[in-house]
Amino acid sequence: MKPFLSVIIPAYNEEKRLPATLIDVDRYLRSADFSCEIIVVDDGSKDGTAEIVKKFEDSIGNLRLIKNEENHGKGHAVKQGMLAAEGEYRLFMDADNSTSVDQFQKILPFLKEGYEVIIGSRDIKGAELVPPQPLYKRALGNIGNLVIQILLLWGIWDTQCGFKCFSGKATQRIFSLVTIERWGFDVEALALGKKMGYKIKEVPVRWVNNPYSQVKLSGYLTSLWDVFKIRFRLWKGDYKYE
Repeated sequence: MKPFLSVIIPAYNEEKRLPATLIDVDRYLRSADFSCEIIVVDDGSKDGTAEIVKKFEDSIGNLRLIKNEENHGKGHAVKQGMLAAEGEYRLFMDADNSTSVDQFQKILPFLKEGYEVIIGSRDIKGAELVPPQPLYKRALGNIGNLVIQILLLWGIWDTQCGFKCFSGKATQRIFSLVTIERWGFDVEALALGKKMGYKIKEVPVRWVNNPYSQVKLSGYLTSLWDVFKIRFRLWKGDYKYE
């Protein structure tokens, strides 16, 4: 029988932060009244990330590892994990646990209402940022979101929070068409979901600011460039789906 929920964690050189995240995820899921699986996608790590996951497999029976020999990017790792998952619903989250899996409780009611694309948001009423992001990151994020809303996703206030849930059906339809392998993949997935007619629900989440975040200025610029590429591909009709 397929699990109700699959939790996908993309990881690159996360041997230090991943253990605490796996313990937290396992603790929450053990107390849940639904079946689940945890998938870690090691995207070509050069440290002991894969070995950490293998050690935890003995104590976390529903944990499995997908290991890439080379680094492809977060988008590639998320797509890989989402399509390999078997859950009726599939949630991806960050290896640093910025948004803890317990925030899934805020998503559950909307699954029961029939939503198939539900995303965590740091920018709507009820969201908690602990502590708030530095001013320059907030400014960059606000500028980027304005561009994204104008070109692709009007009314979606936070496309980049790494906490998103899709139904199994929506996952297969959307992620099979995702082409962006690095930071802009979230926008592409949501733009495709909107194009396919899925109603996207934002829910406020608690997000812990990580001072060691691997997202650099170049990541913001690359993501913005990806937005223009997505818009162009949509205009051209490059995404083929039924």
